[in-house]
Amino acid sequence: MARSQQTYSKGEKEKKRLKKQEDKRKKKEARKLAAKENPQGIPFAYVDHHGNLVDTPPDPSLKVKVDAEDIILGIPKKEEGDREEFDPVRKGKVSFFDTSKGFGFIIDSENNEKYFTHVSGLIDEIAENDTVSFELEKGMKGMNAVRVKLV
Repeated sequence: MARSQQTYSKGEKEKKRLKKQEDKRKKKEARKLAAKENPQGIPFAYVDHHGNLVDTPPDPSLKVKVDAEDIILGIPKKEEGDREEFDPVRKGKVSFFDTSKGFGFIIDSENNEKYFTHVSGLIDEIAENDTVSFELEKGMKGMNAVRVKLV
Protein backbone atom coordinates (compact mmCIF):
# COMPACT_ATOMS: atom_id res chain seq x y z
CA MET A 1 0.00 0.00 0.00
CA ALA A 2 1.29 3.50 -0.88
CA ARG A 3 2.14 6.07 1.74
CA SER A 4 0.39 9.44 1.94
CA GLN A 5 2.20 12.32 0.23
CA GLN A 6 1.13 14.77 2.97
CA THR A 7 3.55 14.99 5.90
CA TYR A 8 2.91 16.33 9.37
CA SER A 9 4.77 19.61 8.73
CA LYS A 10 2.81 20.26 5.51
CA GLY A 11 -0.47 19.89 7.40
CA GLU A 12 0.71 22.29 10.13
CA LYS A 13 1.80 24.89 7.57
CA GLU A 14 -1.60 24.70 5.85
CA LYS A 15 -3.41 25.16 9.19
CA LYS A 16 -1.27 28.23 10.02
CA ARG A 17 -1.95 29.74 6.60
CA LEU A 18 -5.72 29.26 6.95
CA LYS A 19 -5.67 30.70 10.50
CA LYS A 20 -3.74 33.77 9.24
CA GLN A 21 -6.31 34.32 6.49
CA GLU A 22 -9.16 34.07 9.00
CA ASP A 23 -7.49 36.55 11.39
CA LYS A 24 -6.96 38.98 8.51
CA ARG A 25 -10.63 38.70 7.49
CA LYS A 26 -11.78 39.34 11.09
CA LYS A 27 -9.56 42.46 11.40
CA LYS A 28 -10.95 43.78 8.12
CA GLU A 29 -14.53 43.33 9.35
CA ALA A 30 -13.68 45.02 12.67
CA ARG A 31 -12.24 48.05 10.81
CA LYS A 32 -15.36 48.31 8.64
CA LEU A 33 -17.59 48.14 11.73
CA ALA A 34 -15.50 50.83 13.52
CA ALA A 35 -15.72 53.08 10.45
CA LYS A 36 -19.54 52.77 10.47
CA GLU A 37 -19.72 53.61 14.20
CA ASN A 38 -17.34 56.62 13.94
CA PRO A 39 -17.95 58.24 10.54
CA GLN A 40 -16.00 61.48 11.25
CA GLY A 41 -12.63 59.75 10.79
CA ILE A 42 -9.41 61.24 12.08
CA PRO A 43 -9.90 64.24 14.43
CA PHE A 44 -8.27 67.55 13.47
CA ALA A 45 -5.75 69.48 15.54
CA TYR A 46 -5.68 73.26 15.27
CA VAL A 47 -3.09 75.83 16.33
CA ASP A 48 -4.45 78.74 18.36
CA HIS A 49 -3.09 82.31 18.30
CA HIS A 50 -0.59 81.46 21.08
CA GLY A 51 0.87 78.55 19.06
CA ASN A 52 -0.69 75.76 21.17
CA LEU A 53 -2.45 72.71 19.71
CA VAL A 54 -6.21 72.66 20.41
CA ASP A 55 -9.17 70.64 19.15
CA THR A 56 -11.37 73.66 18.34
CA PRO A 57 -10.82 75.94 15.33
CA PRO A 58 -9.14 79.30 16.13
CA ASP A 59 -11.20 82.45 16.53
CA PRO A 60 -10.97 84.48 13.28
CA SER A 61 -11.28 87.79 15.18
CA LEU A 62 -7.85 87.17 16.81
CA LYS A 63 -6.15 86.74 13.42
CA VAL A 64 -3.18 89.07 12.86
CA LYS A 65 -2.32 90.37 9.38
CA VAL A 66 1.42 90.11 8.53
CA ASP A 67 3.00 91.50 5.36
CA ALA A 68 5.41 89.18 3.56
CA GLU A 69 7.96 92.00 3.27
CA ASP A 70 8.13 92.30 7.08
CA ILE A 71 9.35 88.70 7.49
CA ILE A 72 13.14 88.54 7.75
CA LEU A 73 14.81 85.25 6.92
CA GLY A 74 18.26 84.90 8.45
CA ILE A 75 20.16 87.37 10.55
CA PRO A 76 18.68 90.89 10.54
CA LYS A 77 20.97 93.61 9.22
CA LYS A 78 22.57 95.83 11.85
CA GLU A 79 21.64 99.49 11.84
CA GLU A 80 24.00 102.34 12.69
CA GLY A 81 22.58 102.72 16.24
CA ASP A 82 22.95 99.00 16.97
CA ARG A 83 26.70 98.95 16.36
CA GLU A 84 28.62 98.10 19.50
CA GLU A 85 32.09 99.54 19.66
CA PHE A 86 34.73 97.06 20.68
CA ASP A 87 38.49 97.30 20.50
CA PRO A 88 40.04 94.35 18.67
CA VAL A 89 43.37 94.95 20.45
CA ARG A 90 43.41 93.33 23.89
CA LYS A 91 45.90 93.43 26.73
CA GLY A 92 47.14 90.52 28.76
CA LYS A 93 49.99 88.79 30.55
CA VAL A 94 52.12 85.93 29.23
CA SER A 95 51.53 83.00 31.60
CA PHE A 96 53.77 80.51 29.77
CA PHE A 97 56.04 80.65 26.75
CA ASP A 98 58.54 78.02 25.55
CA THR A 99 60.97 79.49 23.00
CA SER A 100 62.39 76.07 22.06
CA LYS A 101 58.94 74.73 21.13
CA GLY A 102 57.65 78.07 19.82
CA PHE A 103 54.32 78.39 21.62
CA GLY A 104 52.79 79.72 24.81
CA PHE A 105 49.68 81.05 26.51
CA ILE A 106 48.45 84.56 27.26
CA ILE A 107 45.88 85.39 29.96
CA ASP A 108 43.52 88.21 28.95
CA SER A 109 43.38 90.97 31.58
CA GLU A 110 39.66 91.72 30.94
CA ASN A 111 38.05 88.28 31.21
CA ASN A 112 40.95 86.09 32.51
CA GLU A 113 40.62 83.75 29.49
CA LYS A 114 43.71 81.82 28.43
CA TYR A 115 44.60 82.05 24.73
CA PHE A 116 47.15 80.01 22.78
CA THR A 117 49.85 81.86 20.87
CA HIS A 118 52.44 80.61 18.39
CA VAL A 119 55.81 82.08 17.49
CA SER A 120 54.46 82.81 13.98
CA GLY A 121 51.93 85.25 15.54
CA LEU A 122 54.53 87.28 17.44
CA ILE A 123 55.75 90.74 16.45
CA ASP A 124 58.14 91.19 19.41
CA GLU A 125 60.12 88.63 21.40
CA ILE A 126 58.19 87.72 24.57
CA ALA A 127 58.92 85.89 27.81
CA GLU A 128 56.89 84.76 30.80
CA ASN A 129 55.21 87.49 32.91
CA ASP A 130 55.51 90.09 30.11
CA THR A 131 52.56 92.44 29.58
CA VAL A 132 51.49 92.32 25.95
CA SER A 133 48.82 93.55 23.55
CA PHE A 134 47.32 91.10 21.08
CA GLU A 135 44.41 90.40 18.75
CA LEU A 136 42.24 87.28 18.62
CA GLU A 137 41.82 85.03 15.62
CA LYS A 138 39.81 81.82 15.20
CA GLY A 139 42.10 78.78 15.19
CA MET A 140 41.55 75.06 14.77
CA LYS A 141 40.88 74.45 18.48
CA GLY A 142 39.54 77.85 19.54
CA MET A 143 40.70 81.44 19.67
CA ASN A 144 44.41 82.18 19.19
CA ALA A 145 46.37 85.30 20.13
CA VAL A 146 48.04 86.87 17.08
CA ARG A 147 49.97 90.09 16.37
CA VAL A 148 51.43 89.95 19.90
CA LYS A 149 53.48 93.05 20.93
CA LEU A 150 55.18 94.02 24.15
CA VAL A 151 53.56 96.92 26.01
